[in-house]
Amino acid sequence: MADVLAIVLAGGEGKRLMPLTADRAKPAVPFGGNYRLIDFVLSNLVNGGFLKIVVLTQYKSHSLDRHITKTWRMSNLLGNYVTPVPAQQRLGPRWFAGSADAIYQNLNLIDDERPKYIIVFGADHIYRMDPRQMLQQHIESGAGLTVAAVRQPLREADQFGVIDTATEGPDAGRLISRFREKPKDAVGLADAPDQIYASMGNYIFTTRALVDAVTRDAMNPESKHDVGGNLVPMFVEKGDAQVYDFTQNVVPGSTERDHAYWRDVGTLDSFYEANMDLISVHPVFNMYNYDWPIYTAYDPMPAAKFVRGADGTEGQARGSMVSPGAIISGSFVEDSVVFPRTSVLQGSFVSASVLMDRVVVEPGARVQRAVLDKGVVVESGAQIGIDLAHDRARGYTVSEGGIVVVGKGQRVTAG
Repeated sequence: MADVLAIVLAGGEGKRLMPLTADRAKPAVPFGGNYRLIDFVLSNLVNGGFLKIVVLTQYKSHSLDRHITKTWRMSNLLGNYVTPVPAQQRLGPRWFAGSADAIYQNLNLIDDERPKYIIVFGADHIYRMDPRQMLQQHIESGAGLTVAAVRQPLREADQFGVIDTATEGPDAGRLISRFREKPKDAVGLADAPDQIYASMGNYIFTTRALVDAVTRDAMNPESKHDVGGNLVPMFVEKGDAQVYDFTQNVVPGSTERDHAYWRDVGTLDSFYEANMDLISVHPVFNMYNYDWPIYTAYDPMPAAKFVRGADGTEGQARGSMVSPGAIISGSFVEDSVVFPRTSVLQGSFVSASVLMDRVVVEPGARVQRAVLDKGVVVESGAQIGIDLAHDRARGYTVSEGGIVVVGKGQRVTAG
């Protein structure tokens, strides 16, 4: 769509996903076998026909920049592009102070394209969405800002940015009357008292309104220069912000079970749970929806292989996703996500785990409720995720939910 520019915010540090973000930006974290987190927002935009996309990056962005450059190539002939834009310090020797400041420091991108509308989406959520439907509501409303919201249980309101809407007037239920971060006293929706609107971190702005807002915000020394924390309240105060109910979004090929699925993978537990959402018989999030594909790069690899070990034991996987290039040899994998080029060898056992690219589980090892980053080796006879106190003592990260996370390239030794 020629009159729309999409801006993807991908500059966050992702501290709560350490050690997975020790040397990569959060949107570059691998997910679900073949993908990276950023592939989901880019696929939603591209499937929706939005083909001019800039990705604002900052921290540890090399692998993210490389992934975008190698994977997300558009037709130059038609003027389409997906391009990473690092912090350029165009306004002086400083990094982005927040998401609103990131837009302000890149106003030249808006000047170059001169769009009527600007989509500003986050880069690290797992979901399918047709953004055309949100844009249509935005245009029809005449508002300066539309905020996408997902319905969440009222009891979890203190985990989200919560949107309250007007209860009277022509825009009742849509006009945002208040936006609060993690309130303790949230009130349920009029049509669902046990639910609240949680901001998805996805916004559509009318261009002039956005440019004016980020310019004013840049002049405020007390601002944290954040889109959600500062720009949204600015629009709400002048009655120029509306909510888009994500449950109204209809994606081709979606099922009743995965309709309006959205997960913020901001913590190790939510990242683990989102991977587990993929592997049931009727998955909570269906990666096999070919009507709205999630795109990514595919290296030339053979199919996954299941072979007998030296003692004749069959390599088996049950209730799992096993990616191309993986080898399950005389071992057993259950309820897990196995990434490409990973090997699970003779007599080893893997349960309820996420094994990223090129992990090796050597003979006789045991892995349970763990996330193993790229290149991790679990040595013969070693175990991880079985004794959490022992894992902590050895320096491995253990999440609040009891998931053990081993950083890139580490070796898990026996004993």
